[in-house]
Amino acid sequence: MLLEIVSATDTGLIRNNNEDYIASDADLGFAIVADGMGGYQAGEVASAIAVTTVIAELEMLLTKKANLKRQPNHHYHTTTVWLEQAVIKANQIIYETAMQKQMYQGMGTTVVAVLFHDDFLSIAHVGDSRLYRLRANKFCQITKDHSVLQELIDCGYYSREQARKSPNKHLVTKALGIGEQVSVEIQECSLLHEDIYLLCSDGLSDMLDDDEIHKLIKNAETLDQAVKDLVKAANDKGGNDNISVVLATLLEPQRKSKLAQWLFHSS
Repeated sequence: MLLEIVSATDTGLIRNNNEDYIASDADLGFAIVADGMGGYQAGEVASAIAVTTVIAELEMLLTKKANLKRQPNHHYHTTTVWLEQAVIKANQIIYETAMQKQMYQGMGTTVVAVLFHDDFLSIAHVGDSRLYRLRANKFCQITKDHSVLQELIDCGYYSREQARKSPNKHLVTKALGIGEQVSVEIQECSLLHEDIYLLCSDGLSDMLDDDEIHKLIKNAETLDQAVKDLVKAANDKGGNDNISVVLATLLEPQRKSKLAQWLFHSS
């Protein structure tokens, strides 16, 4: 296997139901976390639509091997743009579903999704679900939250430590399904052997600071143990929200994933 991916989602200790929805596929090189919001059961509907739509769109697009080429003068790889378009499609379906059914009006979801290639990572995100990377001993957040709190940090109103205690921490400035249009943030980053990538909902990052997350991943003997330790630690701190965790690492850089093989043969 090229990738090892381990994941878990937990209701936490306060919420009655789990509005997070996660999925991953090591063969395809794909992982996604969505954190739903809204009225009764609407949040879990929105997050489920987001994940299933993105997966369906990518599976459809990635089978069109002839189109898997990096076009000249394009800033992003074709598959990164397709990941963006899949998230935009999810926004459309969530929004239309909410407009058609009174009980779902106002529902929305955050999302963070990644596609692993043989030497780089395609990333798309909306909201405050996060992607982190552990490379050697350096642990850093790759995505930047779309939130009121992040804007206050950017303008110098809060330090990161002060922000953790702010009442504004759950106010997102972007989410899928809230409007007809959504701006999806995409990026690409290099991928190295033994990098560890963490996708998570804010049920983890609100309970644990970056240093605590880093320590738990670093000290675990396996990804499976790290996932269990992260969920337990978030619950030990109060478990105020649903907790979703996906950990992925590159195992064999000399082999290519199915996606990388398609890219190679169609270029």
